[in-house]
Amino acid sequence: MKNDSKKMYEQCKKHMHSYVLIETIEGARIDGIITGLDDEYVYMAVPIDAQTQMTNVSRDVEHDYRQFGPYGWYGPGFGYGPPRRFRRVVLPLAALAALSLLAWY
Repeated sequence: MKNDSKKMYEQCKKHMHSYVLIETIEGARIDGIITGLDDEYVYMAVPIDAQTQMTNVSRDVEHDYRQFGPYGWYGPGFGYGPPRRFRRVVLPLAALAALSLLAWY
């Protein structure tokens, strides 16, 4: 492991399960929660944009909970559950330039 990668590994390890902002050497900025770490990669849960989720939902369809219940016709487990709020991102430690701790609020 290179010296720079070792420093980023130690920083990521220190901020495991924290909400952070990571900047890559290409200049990309990614905010999310560090969920895992190994010798080569950092694993993050990155929030999905709420506007993106809303475009995937048909706004003119209203559910009649009196007839079908809150889970739709087939009940839970058939695609009627809550939308995903995070996506998984895997970044190589060698590509990280900076890591900053962010507040949750």
